[in-house]
Amino acid sequence: MADIFNKLLILRTPGIGPAKYNALVKRFGSVADAARSLNTDVALRDAVMREMENAQRQHVYYIDDSDERYPSTLKQVKNHSPVICVRGNLDVLQRDMVAIVGTRHATANGMQFVADIAHGLAQKNIAVVSGMAIGTDTAAHRGALRALGNNATTIAVLAGGVDYIWPLENESLYWEILERGAIVSEMPVGFVPVATNFVQRNRIVAGLGQRLILGEADMKSGSMTTARFAIDYGRDVWAIPSHPTDSRALGPNSLIRNGQARLCMGLEDFVEMDEKNSNQKKIEKKFDADFNLIDAIGTIPVSESVLTGVVKKSISEIKSELVVLELQGLVRKVDGGYVRN
Repeated sequence: MADIFNKLLILRTPGIGPAKYNALVKRFGSVADAARSLNTDVALRDAVMREMENAQRQHVYYIDDSDERYPSTLKQVKNHSPVICVRGNLDVLQRDMVAIVGTRHATANGMQFVADIAHGLAQKNIAVVSGMAIGTDTAAHRGALRALGNNATTIAVLAGGVDYIWPLENESLYWEILERGAIVSEMPVGFVPVATNFVQRNRIVAGLGQRLILGEADMKSGSMTTARFAIDYGRDVWAIPSHPTDSRALGPNSLIRNGQARLCMGLEDFVEMDEKNSNQKKIEKKFDADFNLIDAIGTIPVSESVLTGVVKKSISEIKSELVVLELQGLVRKVDGGYVRN
């Protein structure tokens, strides 16, 4: 716990966020030395100790980025949170995750559409990540919680401490998520959020999700900020289109028009994509294990006659296998032979 204490001591020092934290640790060579360099007063040290004691009483876990339980997707983000607080089921953090966000003022149809997608994703053992705001976020969480058995889980990222329920309208949802999913925050336990903390929250939502789905959203909404974070992180982004005359359609429609998001028509978009990726992997595995033909083809053209000698197959067998690989888009024919796509 000494290492967590030192990390929190740095992060709870006013004016220090993930970027400055990383710079300090790099400069001094270790977390302990970086913490000592700050010469923090007794009041701050006592505050961190009280926070950790409060966390322990409420069964809140501190997960740092050296812990194998730290979400791998979030760890990929530059200047990610060095320590996150988690309350609930830690195992959920190891599942595949999809972030779903949108306006607080969503239409009934928009919320139902989002809830159905979230439910379908949860049925496939994918954890739905959102910010527990009213409207779209609530629909996403509740849709995921409708799934059967252990699949009924979701992750809420809060702008305040993991024990600070906001908005109050979602108190019952908070306890449902806590029972079957996880609550995540980078803020201190007991922290009451201010406006700027919601942007920080959005950064984590985008970072956790391997993909992001954007529902109804105004152009200047926090949901659009989350989508832009996801785009910056290199995540695949889908947007649910709406009627052009509705201001809540401006966000998703603009991303689709600009080519920054794919058009989301429903759960089948993700099912078809996953099946395609799965089939691709099966094909590659088949040829890799049985024929090693894929390994024999690279960026330099190689002829059929050369391939027969490498994989120890007849020319007719090579030709038929190459046809299959071409149809699957794994290789293509060029002058001098075949190259891998």
